[in-house]
Amino acid sequence: MNTLTFIFYFFMLTAAASATGILLSRNVFKAALMLLVCLLSIAALYVLSFAEFVAITQILVYAGGVLVVIIFGIMLTSKLSGKPLQVGHTNIFAAVLSGILLFALLANFITDDVFAVPQHAVETQGALQTIGTNFMTAYSLPFEIAGILLLAALIGAAAITSFMKSKKV
Repeated sequence: MNTLTFIFYFFMLTAAASATGILLSRNVFKAALMLLVCLLSIAALYVLSFAEFVAITQILVYAGGVLVVIIFGIMLTSKLSGKPLQVGHTNIFAAVLSGILLFALLANFITDDVFAVPQHAVETQGALQTIGTNFMTAYSLPFEIAGILLLAALIGAAAITSFMKSKKV
């Protein structure tokens, strides 16, 4: 086993272990932190698969944006009730059954060579440079509008938080 294979299996096992930890955790904040570990491990798997743009998008959008909003919401709601959020696990049988069925379906797809690389694989050299150039030229306006919308959402969240603190809802 070479170093690249070892690194791949390490991140694969880290993602699987943190996903299992999310399912078994009763504390919502700890589950959100395990989700961060899972998302970063998946981003590392994308890098090892030579999908750098998808890895960067994974980190920026999910680990950087969505998870921050989740943690922000958890911290805001836990301050309102004065006690940490706890989750009870129900329907364990249905969850295990659906997990086994999904695993069998994925195993079937993998063994059928659905994900095989075609012989005429697309050359990806310079794909990131092309995407970056398009972001700053042809798609500059939508890129800036998305940034302004994210800034407005952040300012709105801060305003709602300060309003909730002042009213002690």
